Amino acid sequence: MNNADVTLPHTTAKATIPAMILAAGRGMRMRPLTDVTPKPLLLVRGQPLMQWPMEALYRGGFSRLVVNTAWLGEQIEQRFADWPQQHPGAQIVFSHEGQDFGYALETAGGISRALPLLGELFWVLAGDVYVPGFPFTQARVDRFADSGLLAHLWLVPNPAHNPGGDFGLSTNGRALNQADLKHTYSTIGLYRRALFEDPWCDTIPGNPQGTAAPLAPLLRKAMDAGLVSAELYTDPWTDVGTPERLKELG
Repeated sequence: MNNADVTLPHTTAKATIPAMILAAGRGMRMRPLTDVTPKPLLLVRGQPLMQWPMEALYRGGFSRLVVNTAWLGEQIEQRFADWPQQHPGAQIVFSHEGQDFGYALETAGGISRALPLLGELFWVLAGDVYVPGFPFTQARVDRFADSGLLAHLWLVPNPAHNPGGDFGLSTNGRALNQADLKHTYSTIGLYRRALFEDPWCDTIPGNPQGTAAPLAPLLRKAMDAGLVSAELYTDPWTDVGTPERLKELG
């Protein structure tokens, strides 16, 4: 992993928290498109899918990006080699799971692998979800930092392909593992490093052994302890999981 030291924009300390963009998946449901192109590089309205959140983060003052890769990961690094030069103060570092282990580490495994690059607080979002208007703001980071919670998630109304939803939402803003009404996790969240350490996570920070592990069990355990908050996001959001959904975006 490349962990070069660079000068970040002159913003408050909290505003320099990094964002991890998950870009390591194979994208099996998008085949044959993803046989030759990694899913986050598929074009949506003229630019790679993962570039939409990259630009939104940069506009919000969050200019340090950590990207994990596996399938065709070299294409992602090559595609954005010049992006920092085009965005003053920006930095992209890569966690190449495919090169390091020969496979993707899933969400929690990938975050654990990248922990040395992420610090105490960080954004996490998927590189294959189209959310053009999501506001990445300092105020949201400040609220989360002051909350002492382990994670804050943005949930969305359930799409047709996930009618049962993922997590509930209490009246006091806590995310619920069990609920009669569940919403879908948008993949956008603010996280605290502690969620990926003992006692919540069994993987050694830095994941030197290459453990592949999902994120949902960690979140559900923390939800049961009342340590995850959430809110509902109702502006445009699309999980670009199939060629049909990609085509609908134009």
